[in-house]
Amino acid sequence: MATNAQSFYELYRRSSIGMALTDTLDDLISERRIEPQLAMKILVNFDRCITEVLADKVKARLTFKGHLDTYRFCDEVWTFLIKDVIFKMENSSATITADKVKIVSCNSKRPGEGP
Repeated sequence: MATNAQSFYELYRRSSIGMALTDTLDDLISERRIEPQLAMKILVNFDRCITEVLADKVKARLTFKGHLDTYRFCDEVWTFLIKDVIFKMENSSATITADKVKIVSCNSKRPGEGP
């Protein structure tokens, strides 16, 4: 996590865009084009930016149905594994299906951050 005054979850580093960024940074480090410290600063900035953009810009809503396979709550993080999922976008009749979906949900305030 970031060590500055406000830190952000690193959840999105495991998304496709986060993995692409991490792979690119690893390549740049191995080619000695950037220092590892710069790569860490870039990742911390990515954590902040993606969290803020998703909170501010994404307004679409969806609903989903499926069969809850597993759930857990650990260190203020909920994890749900859902099977046979059907997604429906708001204002659309189209549906998307998936065999399995993993949902990770964190409180918007980190533990100890105040009200």
